[in-house]
Amino acid sequence: MQAVWMESRGGPEVLRYGEMPAPSVEAAQVRVAVKAVALNHLDVWVRKGVASPKLPLPHILGCDIAGVVESVGAGVEGLRLGDAVVLNPGVSCGRCERCLEGRDNLCPQYQILGEHRWGGYAELVTVPSANVVPKPAALGWAEAASIPLTFLTAWQMVVDKLQVRPGEDVLVMAAGSGVSVAAIQIAKLYGARVIATASSEAKLAKARALGADETVNYTHPDWFKEVRRLTGGKGADAVVDHTGAEYWEGVIKATAWGGRISLVGASSGYEATTPLSHIFYRQLSIFGSTMASKSRLFPILKWIGEGKLKPVVGATLPLAQAAEGHRLLEGRQVFGKVVLEV
Repeated sequence: MQAVWMESRGGPEVLRYGEMPAPSVEAAQVRVAVKAVALNHLDVWVRKGVASPKLPLPHILGCDIAGVVESVGAGVEGLRLGDAVVLNPGVSCGRCERCLEGRDNLCPQYQILGEHRWGGYAELVTVPSANVVPKPAALGWAEAASIPLTFLTAWQMVVDKLQVRPGEDVLVMAAGSGVSVAAIQIAKLYGARVIATASSEAKLAKARALGADETVNYTHPDWFKEVRRLTGGKGADAVVDHTGAEYWEGVIKATAWGGRISLVGASSGYEATTPLSHIFYRQLSIFGSTMASKSRLFPILKWIGEGKLKPVVGATLPLAQAAEGHRLLEGRQVFGKVVLEV
């Protein structure tokens, strides 16, 4: 099969395009012919060695995948060759206490496609049958590939962790990212007033078109003061954040007394300064978050099928140009998802 793999850790130049052995299909597995795979910052972190630094090489990245069932292993039911599908990127054992109580993203054996096991920068990918769900018929391949990781991540943050309620002020950082594009929509679905931040006026305009009620440019000094002004001095009741060390103090100061922050990444760095007096005196709650239970993809796809949520594709490239896709992602040049078409 044709694929893109990383042969070492480093910049986009470590990505190579060529021929690789096709993955086999074992019992309870499904092999999918990939039609589109969306990029995520996770791909960049793995490529650089920030995430999973001891991962064996060569390695195929790509966790957000849409395609067609090409082969099924023994014991697989309910799937036929040619079915159009979306892949759930979280792989777990399916037997432990966490899996059986519906919190499979806390499974001790939890893995993510493209990080811990070969992903979708290829013509073929093999996954457990539990990770295969039908593609909404109205979606194109690039749109379908733009859903799984970002919408699952945003759903756990907004719905499960922050438990956003109607009428609350929700601050969504870095509105142009895939997670934030999803979080804006999910927060609006749950009746919140959304304040979105971004680094350019063009991205802020797109955030408003997506449903954000107010927008703030977070490259301006004391941007958090504008968030407080927009909330009548109160601050945001709930915050979706993955911007990292550079903006962390501002995020805390933009949060209301008794407010909640859900943190899912650290794009600008992990070593942040936390003013502890704000945490205990203003009684803030901080929730770490990674992915979501596989079950959460079902309501997400339902709402997308009904047009209440929508993936946003910012750019499409052929698989062979994966390195250029990484450059676009790292340069924050795209609002929405960068997608490779296979």
